[in-house]
Order: sequence, then structure tokens, then C-alpha cells
Amino acid sequence: MTSDSLTEPENIAPGRARQNTIYRAGVSGITPSVPTSADKLEAAARRALRRRPGGRKAWAYVYGGAGSGETMNANREALDRRRLVPRVLRSTEQRDLSTKVLGQTLPAPVLVAPIGAAGLVRRDADVHIGRAAAERGLPYILSSQGSSPMEATAAAMKDAPRWFQLYWSKDEQLVDSFISRAEAAGAGALVVTLDTTTLGWRPWDLDLGSLPFTRGVGIAQYTSDPRFIEMVAERVAQEADPGSGPEPDAVKVTPKAVLTLLEMARNHPGGFRRNLGAPETRAAVQTFLDTFSNPALNWDHIATLRDRTRLPVVLKGVLHPDDARRALDMGVDAVMVSNHGGRQVDGSIGTLDALVRIREAVGAEPTLLLDSGIRNGSDVVKAMACGADAVTIGRPHIYGLAIAGQKGVGEVLDNLLAEIDLTLSLCGASSWQDVDSSLLA
Repeated sequence: MTSDSLTEPENIAPGRARQNTIYRAGVSGITPSVPTSADKLEAAARRALRRRPGGRKAWAYVYGGAGSGETMNANREALDRRRLVPRVLRSTEQRDLSTKVLGQTLPAPVLVAPIGAAGLVRRDADVHIGRAAAERGLPYILSSQGSSPMEATAAAMKDAPRWFQLYWSKDEQLVDSFISRAEAAGAGALVVTLDTTTLGWRPWDLDLGSLPFTRGVGIAQYTSDPRFIEMVAERVAQEADPGSGPEPDAVKVTPKAVLTLLEMARNHPGGFRRNLGAPETRAAVQTFLDTFSNPALNWDHIATLRDRTRLPVVLKGVLHPDDARRALDMGVDAVMVSNHGGRQVDGSIGTLDALVRIREAVGAEPTLLLDSGIRNGSDVVKAMACGADAVTIGRPHIYGLAIAGQKGVGEVLDNLLAEIDLTLSLCGASSWQDVDSSLLA
């Protein structure tokens, strides 16, 4: 066999194109550095991270779920329980994976999910992820907990689509500042996360005493924000005045505490040496921890968004049909069915089960997105057959980042798109118009 025998014709479908790329390399004895199966991808990422300094903490944060991990299991169980029933003798020579979401045409019903503190895995993580998504035309949802300022990620993505995920902080001026920056950075939608008004019980992190934000990882959106910088300056001034308020919490001085300070200094904007001695470095972390989540978040906050942004609004973290109905009645543009990848509430409903219940409750028209649990192309087809308009891919792209940086993210996305295309074809469908519940057992 020669490489000429695997020459790709023009307009080849993504499934065949990806297979040809891999098999052509195989002729020379080269196998993929980024595994093509979900289980092997996860195992390879774990090995890659465990070899690096701080890798145990990075793996715990990326992989770990809430409590005993039952919600993560529920996500998979809900997907695995549904079985595809392929149809035959339906010409699928010409296939179209594209779809339209919130008026935006996507090459496939896939968005790259926001993953906070991805800087644990690789520096400038968001820039690497954004570029990989941009090369494939897939929207990247920039996280409030990003490790690169949204402006830097947007610049790296150029004209490619991106959305912005908002954590609603306790400071309303900071909320407005984030929204304004997202609009200026070309975000195509505002995704408001509802299920993290406080951090869930996460044993993987707790047992290591590890929260990345305490080391300045994942707070780049804040330290680059003009309102947040004002808040930090106010804190520094207050702490410099002995009579102005309570003393800052004392930290026991240990070698690990010194290493934490060094990491804060590396992650804070500006020169490393200056950051080591500057009060703003520690004050930024403390200010973030004081304002990050807002347990008071309620429907009244959401009602203000129409006056605060021109962007389409997506509510992320909805699992109950009544909440979905109320959101849509308020005029939000889409609901993202999500349990935060199983990271917030242990024993929660699986997202695909929730999606089915919500779709039945709201009807066929509203835009519903599925987040949490998607691992491969058949998952995407099942989700679409159950009524999703698109899905997000989360942990897998971070696994690719851990293994091979931007290239690894790109390969994960290429493999996902290829498997979607092949599964669609082998189920007898040429486009998403052909996909509905009749494809499921």
C-alpha cells in the first residue's frame, strides 16, 4: 500500500478525511499521540499530567466530581442507556453536519465548553483552546475563570465565533464590566452559569487542600478587569490603614505557603519580582475569593439582563422543566441543560434524562443545549435525537490539551467531528433533519 492509495478527493466528509489522515500515517508506523477512544484519551491525559509538577492537583481539578461521583456516572448512564437503531439503504453520500444556533451557523452542533482554571494544565490554556476551536469554526465559550484575559483569547481566535460564560459575582459593577468586555471582544452570546453560586463538595480537590484560585490560577479575567483592579486597590488601601477594618486572615508560613506565593506572583499580571513583594498580588486573590460567587443570585438578577446586554442570553445549569419554562417565559434565548459535569451536586439527574424532560415540557421550538457527559460522536447523535440543538464538549478537549497542547485540542475536536459524521452516515442520516427519536430504541 502506498500513501497515494489514500489520496483524499475534494470535499471529502470529515469522517473519511480523519480516517485517511490516521491510516496514512500508519503506513509509516506512526500512530496517534492523542488516543481516539474516550477511555484511552482520559488515561493518556492522566499519565501526562502526573509526570508534571503540580500534576496531581491539575488532574484532581479537571477530572474530579462532586461527592462520590454519582452525577458523573448518571451522565454516562443516561447516554449509554439510549441505543441507536441504524437505518439502511438510505443514500448518505452527501452529508451536512452544519446547524444553526441562535442565528449563528455552526459547522457541527458542537461548542467547546468553558473550563475554569485550565491554566493548571498548560499556560495560556485559553489561547491554545481558542485557536484550536477557531481553526475548525467551532465556537469556544470563554470562561469567567479563564487563565488568559478574554481579549487575548479573542485576538488569537481572530474572526472565529466565541461566546462568553459569566459567573455572577457579588459586585454588580464587575458583572457589568465583564458583560461590556465580552461584547467588545466579539462574543456571540452570554452564557450565565446558575449552578455555582457556591462551590460544590469536591473530595478530589479537598483531599489535596487544593483550590487553584488561591494560587492565582483561573482569575485572569478578574486581574485584567478595570473594575476588579479598583476593588483590589480599595482593599490594599484598607489593609494599609490599621484602624479601617479587620486584619487580613493570617496564613501559616510553611514551605508550601512560600510556593503558593511564588505561584501567585507568576500568575498575576506584571513582572514576577515586583509581584512577589506587591500587596496587590495577595489582595487580588483575596478579593476574588470574597466576590467570586453570589449565593443571592435569583430570577430578579436575570430579569435585568435585557437592559444590560444586547447579546443573546443562555442560562446554563438548568435541570428542572419548571426552571426551563420560567427562563424561556422571561425571554432568555436558550437554556443549557447542565449539571456542571457532575462537579456541583452529588446524586443529581443525568443531563440527557433532564434534556428529554425539558424538551417535553417546552416544546419543539426553544433552543436547548446539552452540556455534561459528552465523550464521543455517538453521544452527540443521541443528544440530537433526544431534542438537543447542540452540545458542548468539556473534559475531552482539556485531556487533549494535557497531552499535546493546542495540537491535542485540535485532534480531539477532529476525532469528535469525524465520529459524528460517520455515525450520522451509518445511521442512515444525511443531515440533522433526518435525526429524531425514531433513531433510538
